[in-house]
Amino acid sequence: MHDSGVRRFLQRLTIAVALVAITGWATSPTGRSQFILISPDAAIIESEAAYLDTVRQLDGEDKLVDDPLTVARVARITGRLVSVAIAEFPESADWKWSVAIVDDPEMVNAWCMAGGRMAVYTGLFDQLELTDDEFAQIMGHEISHALANHTAERMSRAMATTLGVAVIGVASDNSGAAMAGTALVANLALTLPNSREAENEADVMGMVLATEAGFDPEAAVTLWQKMGDLNDERPAEFLSTHPAPENRQAALNGMIPEMLKVNPSRTKAPIHPVTVVQ
Repeated sequence: MHDSGVRRFLQRLTIAVALVAITGWATSPTGRSQFILISPDAAIIESEAAYLDTVRQLDGEDKLVDDPLTVARVARITGRLVSVAIAEFPESADWKWSVAIVDDPEMVNAWCMAGGRMAVYTGLFDQLELTDDEFAQIMGHEISHALANHTAERMSRAMATTLGVAVIGVASDNSGAAMAGTALVANLALTLPNSREAENEADVMGMVLATEAGFDPEAAVTLWQKMGDLNDERPAEFLSTHPAPENRQAALNGMIPEMLKVNPSRTKAPIHPVTVVQ
């Protein structure tokens, strides 16, 4: 790139960075400031593409579970959570709520992308012997990540990194560095772990969501006790992306008195249709 082209590129990039500083902040459902460069709609589009690629790969490897009892259980529990999610966040009514049940008894993990695309690994059930209430706490936590635009936050972090790499690459006439920066958004945005603040937010929102759906809030504590016991034996994938500080159980336990007031009769929410990918 000629010097004049470099200057023009850097001028445009400087304007973009200035606009980021002005417009790159939003407020989460709990009132937390969020660094957002990617719109929620754009995050949903990117997540859908990544999800469909993942599902195609899993289907090709014959990893998608179609056992009727497992499918019915997952659809029933996630359907109640989604029903509450839509009531609290009406914009999510248009999401393509779906869940892939992945046959992997060694993988203790679950996730939910922007737009309501979810996955559950059979290792959760096989290794933790989850009750319905405990599974609801996991999925409430994961769904909360999507509702709180945490995917857009992760993508924004990747984009901010890309801007920095692009500046360095163009300034040094290193097209490889600039290309690497562009690749970061595609390759890292959906795999970066959530921040500690986002995890704490999902803990709070997830417990409220599960309680409103009719599940026992105390299951959040027993769930993390099981996670801790499993981690003593071997690390769980879930814990690699969901930091569990020593006070996490205590923090969740401290929420229970208020949660018991939210839905004291444990009235079950209706079941919203959720597509189980098979």
